[in-house]
Amino acid sequence: MSKVNACLSIENAYLLPGSFRNFSGREGKFNAAGTRTFCVKLEQDFAMKLKKDGWNVRSLEPRDPDDDTLYYIQVSVSYKNIPPKIYMINSSGKVLLDENTVGLLDSADIENVDLVIRPYNWEVNGKSGVKAYVKNMYVTIAEDEFAAKYRDVPEDIGDEEELPFI
Repeated sequence: MSKVNACLSIENAYLLPGSFRNFSGREGKFNAAGTRTFCVKLEQDFAMKLKKDGWNVRSLEPRDPDDDTLYYIQVSVSYKNIPPKIYMINSSGKVLLDENTVGLLDSADIENVDLVIRPYNWEVNGKSGVKAYVKNMYVTIAEDEFAAKYRDVPEDIGDEEELPFI
């Protein structure tokens, strides 16, 4: 198998919800503590092409026989060697998230995601493949009807001791 060198760019990506989204790195049934990942849904043709190239494409068979098989790729978020640039975007602008704040995306109401995935070619005990790491990601957060109304209200209101109503 030849090495994959080109990054994948996915515009308007769909991130699977719930346990498929673990930006905070919380320990779980299928996740070691500190391992940050999320899963991106893939169309079948694109999934088969990536799988042929060596990417670790996974699938879930549908519970309902009338539904299609779900194809997806798990993407790792690592700040160790090559930190990703992950931006959270709303009507106020964009904010670069770091390893302390990226966990906000676990429960965010995501409206749109554009992302670039970098490949990592691996070989262990005669087996090889391509692991996906996020390189750049732009996450637009859905806002409710009051977001614009309160956009200019400062978030930092001081110590609790200074608040007269606590």
